Formats: sequence, C-alpha cells, structure tokens
Amino acid sequence: MIVTTTPSIEGHAIRDYRGIVIGEVIVGGRSGKYENVLKRARDEALAEMEAEAVKVGANAVVGVDLDYEVVGDKGSMLMVSASGTAVIVE
Repeated sequence: MIVTTTPSIEGHAIRDYRGIVIGEVIVGGRSGKYENVLKRARDEALAEMEAEAVKVGANAVVGVDLDYEVVGDKGSMLMVSASGTAVIVE
C-alpha cells in the first residue's frame, strides 16, 4: 500500500478513484510519555485508514491529511484522524 500526502504518485498512473477513506483513534488520560501516545494514535489512525482503502479495493491512498483535536470533558482526550483518497494505481 502506497500512502502519500501528495495528490499523485510519481511514476504511477491513477487508474481509478475509490473514494475518501478515514481512520480515527481517540486516546485519553495523561501520560508522561506524550510523544509515544501521539505516535501510537497516529500509527493506528493511518492503519485504520489503510484498512478502509483495502476494503474498497484500493492499492494506494493519496492526499493524506492528519488532524488532531481535543475532545471529551475538560479536553481530556485527543482524537487523531487520518483521511485521504483511496485509489488504484498501475
């Protein structure tokens, strides 16, 4: 699976667009190793997005965007969302 923030993949023609795919993860609590929590949440969101792309028959995701948002009572949780366009490339 090729995953990129760019709208195209050099050397690969996009044959078909399969739609927008999204992966979302919510993590909560306080952590002394906040960087590890962010990395884990980001990796899980990207993996979920890739799994959604596979479900629609894609072999790549272009235009990937990562968003972070504080949610929950008193802002105690963080949501990480990965979205992009699932495509089939040659």
